[in-house]
Amino acid sequence: MDTPQPDTARKPTLKTIAGLTGLAVPTVSRALSGAVDISLDTRARVRAVADQIGYVPNRAGVRLRTGRTNVISLVLSTEHDVMNHTAKLIAAVAGGLRNTPFHLNITPYFKDEDPMKPIRYLAETESADAVIFNQILPQDPRVRYLLDRGFPFATHGRSIWSDEHAWFDFDNRAYGALGVRSLAGRGRRRILLIAPPQGQSYAAAMIDGCRTAAHAAGVDLTILDGLTSDAPMDDVEARMLDALHGPDAPDGVIAASPNAALATIAACNGRGRRLGEDIDIFAKEAIRFLRRIHPQVIAVSEDTGAAGDFLCRAAMARVRTPDAPPLQYLDTPPDCMP
Repeated sequence: MDTPQPDTARKPTLKTIAGLTGLAVPTVSRALSGAVDISLDTRARVRAVADQIGYVPNRAGVRLRTGRTNVISLVLSTEHDVMNHTAKLIAAVAGGLRNTPFHLNITPYFKDEDPMKPIRYLAETESADAVIFNQILPQDPRVRYLLDRGFPFATHGRSIWSDEHAWFDFDNRAYGALGVRSLAGRGRRRILLIAPPQGQSYAAAMIDGCRTAAHAAGVDLTILDGLTSDAPMDDVEARMLDALHGPDAPDGVIAASPNAALATIAACNGRGRRLGEDIDIFAKEAIRFLRRIHPQVIAVSEDTGAAGDFLCRAAMARVRTPDAPPLQYLDTPPDCMP
């Protein structure tokens, strides 16, 4: 039987949905808010009718009734480029919020701005119920500020206060150790790490993992100085052309980003170094393309989709059950030893 059609001249309301489904208005409201005591079938039916008739909740009314905005804000720096995982992270967070009462808002900030600016604005104006952000510092002032205010949030990465807040993180210490072991297992003795920005938490973890594994394997490890894996590709390629010149040039490279790996491949070509023979590259990527282009690259996948999905669930949980333990997850890279 077809669902009765409402009067399209009027804006659909909860009462409209109630009339079409035969449910009480409070039941419709709770079904749309994802109440767990409402069956999945009922929630799906109510959501389907709401979508069919174009129902959009009145945000002002929702805020008056519940004190919430039903908005999760993803705060991102504009300095990211298209080759990193930003686009996939946005898509994953948006997908995780689908069919929930929460909506995604993206709040950008520029490289020359204080990263605290968007966080402070969102918290003080209560423009969102929770925030998600990345590029975490060990003693990140954004984390400390939000913890002190009791404002819900989740981070992509860990701070020194990670036991107190929700987070999802890739195990970069394990990644660094795995990179050294993989390259050493292929006979590489002079390994160069193109590290992330060293002020960020994941850089310290990666460097520590590399150093520990290099000591255990008895290989030399050098960290490229004055330039990070987030630098423009042209800059990385130029530095690697210099690094690959001479008898003591590295025979193994660990790249903390796909851009750094691609720039290193270009430098190897420029120096006549053959991947898999003269030199090996170990890299990580959010979208699997490095090995499709260059099968000799040792590539580890960082599951940014899982990160985004987990972070949105963790943020919603902080809004709904603030007294419960925060959700936390450490994603460990698979072993790709030869």
